[in-house]
Amino acid sequence: MDKDRIKGAAKQAVGSVKETAGKVTGDTKLQAEGTTEKTAGHAQKTVGSVKDKVRDA
Repeated sequence: MDKDRIKGAAKQAVGSVKETAGKVTGDTKLQAEGTTEKTAGHAQKTVGSVKDKVRDA
């Protein structure tokens, strides 16, 4: 498993927590930050998946 997949999944989780915290507290800046981090984590996780497929091929 590529390290980007692991880091991406972690970043996604942190982003989800921030996004939810922002929604609960009404902090739109924190919510937007969480959404951005979650999206970046998803992209990084996808890159890791592609690396794994290339390595396995």
